[in-house]
Amino acid sequence: MALALLCAPATARVSWVVRGHGFGHGVGVSQYGAYGFALHGKGYRFILRHYYRGTRIERVQGVRVVRVLLAISPGDVVFSGATSACGRALDPRRSYAAHRNRGRVKLRSSGGKRLADCGKRLRAAGRGRIRIDGVGTFRGAFETVPTESDARSLNAINAVPLEQYVKGVIANESPPSWPVQELRTQAVESRSFALTAGVDGNGFDLYADTRSQVYEGLSSEAARTNAAVTATRGEVVMYGNKVATTFYSACSGGYTESVQNVFFGPPVPYLTGVPDPYDHYCPLHNWTLRFSRPEISAKLGANLRGRLKKVVITRRGVSPRIVTAKLIGTRGTTTVSGEQLQVALGAYSTWMSFHKVAG
Repeated sequence: MALALLCAPATARVSWVVRGHGFGHGVGVSQYGAYGFALHGKGYRFILRHYYRGTRIERVQGVRVVRVLLAISPGDVVFSGATSACGRALDPRRSYAAHRNRGRVKLRSSGGKRLADCGKRLRAAGRGRIRIDGVGTFRGAFETVPTESDARSLNAINAVPLEQYVKGVIANESPPSWPVQELRTQAVESRSFALTAGVDGNGFDLYADTRSQVYEGLSSEAARTNAAVTATRGEVVMYGNKVATTFYSACSGGYTESVQNVFFGPPVPYLTGVPDPYDHYCPLHNWTLRFSRPEISAKLGANLRGRLKKVVITRRGVSPRIVTAKLIGTRGTTTVSGEQLQVALGAYSTWMSFHKVAG
């Protein structure tokens, strides 16, 4: 269904009101919705089945290791806490440096003494904790490889067992004070996401930010979120015989979105839009942005021909987030995606409606 917005008289002072719902892409679990379900007595298994339709919970076996890109360093990467690296025994009380020499990595003392040629990858392991200067302290091991896109930089990577990785994630994605069942929901979805959303990067599987999940290692761990990881140890969301890719976002606005309307891939049976009855707990369940006519035209400038006259929504998803729209400008018409509109306007989601007001 298309939404056409009529022009106000030329003599009137015109402004635009954008009304919207939700925060984030809206696919999969709505964290505030899960919070509401937990407040109303629902367990994490129920919550996960509600948002990921047709799935079940199973336990993965064995120790899984994920590799997380922590930083791209333009110079040496200094670390401590390691007992070995590149075949050398190290003193965990001392600091050492990973140094790039063309396409190889060298191990040096903190004073610059050459200790070993590590080849294309330096791996430093210790007693379960590694400190990387300027980045933080992390469980697992430290690895570094030459950055492919920069001839002088190094990728600083944390190779960490899955359970320990999830401990470093969930307190950043869900407040530790939230209900236990929501924290367990977050633990299972974060674990499942880590196993399925690899980016096949230069020496790493996952980013440490919202491109994957926010991961800050030991500094971000909390007792209640760690307990949620322990209580769900190894549990993942399964669809058929595969681990499900468990997308999630902060809040849906009241209805989640089908994945193909957001990421423009094929439909996924367990990532379809569903009602989200408790999303009203989210501070951004409803929101409003206001722009003057020059402001909105300036913000849409890269996608707009001339000054904005009208917005026509040409396709909505099931939630109903904007999939595509036409911008009618004084110099012509352009077609944009909902994401382009969201980014240009600084909106919180693609679930928007546009209203021109005079006065």
